[in-house]
Amino acid sequence: MPGSQERILRRRITSVNSTKKITRAMELIAATRVARAQRRAQQARPYAERITSVIEDLAAAGAQVEHPLLENREHPKRVGFLIITSDRGLAGPYNSSVIRAAEKELMARRADGKDYSLVLIGRKAVDYFRFRNYEIAHSFTGISDTPRYGDAREVARVVSDQFISRHVDEVLLAYMEFVSLGTQRVVVRRFLPLLDMTQIAAVGEGQAEARAAFEFEPTPEGVLEALLPRYVESRLFSALLDAAASEHANRQRAMKAATDNAEELIVSLTRMMNRARQDAITTEIMEIVGGAEALRSSAARSSSEPDPDDIRELLAADKSSS
Repeated sequence: MPGSQERILRRRITSVNSTKKITRAMELIAATRVARAQRRAQQARPYAERITSVIEDLAAAGAQVEHPLLENREHPKRVGFLIITSDRGLAGPYNSSVIRAAEKELMARRADGKDYSLVLIGRKAVDYFRFRNYEIAHSFTGISDTPRYGDAREVARVVSDQFISRHVDEVLLAYMEFVSLGTQRVVVRRFLPLLDMTQIAAVGEGQAEARAAFEFEPTPEGVLEALLPRYVESRLFSALLDAAASEHANRQRAMKAATDNAEELIVSLTRMMNRARQDAITTEIMEIVGGAEALRSSAARSSSEPDPDDIRELLAADKSSS
């Protein structure tokens, strides 16, 4: 029995070692990908900042346009949710945190008597809401790991069409914002409608006012109307890049924790195996000692018993004397 337990523990140690190698490799891969995702986010930031700056300049110059993306509708009846998750698991609380925050906001809006429409990015969100029988308007998979600007354009077009066609009166964006390698936070913020011109001008006051004397061709309103859809795409692309970096950062931490747990488990199992081996050795020694003692007792009993030949000789001598 002790030997059998030792073999079982040895197999478990081998299995945990194999798992540890996998989690360690995944940790290193995630570390490489999060660095790449950070670089992509930094490279995309100047474009987002520039297009935001131009819109602020136009607003400061007094440009006013009645664009559908700026329409702030009172008493919205249907709220659209744009939720960004990953296509793969093993990323710690990344997916569950985003889904939980989005579902909480969704339930709050439904409690107020509002309907909903879901646009989901990532297989984890699709599987979660489909399993719970939520109505899914659109879903996108295969873009969360390495998002491209074309992906952001396609999703932004779908969401904008929903808002412009009045299928939804408001759109909320739920994703995990990347702050640093050790800090990411879930945010649920308004995505559509955009801020109106007065609010944009207030946000960009200062340098925007200094550039307000610029001349725009064909007209400030024409430039603004062409830029607003690009602004929506830029905001969504930034969110996708943040979500990708957050996903890889969470996966790196989760795989590091799994590797550390595997090491601790290996140490514990090794101690148990050594204890089982010692028990097996002790049992074998006790069996050897017990066997030697039995042989010694058997030899002592056989030496104390009379020899049958001697008994026969004594009986023959007794008969002859009589």
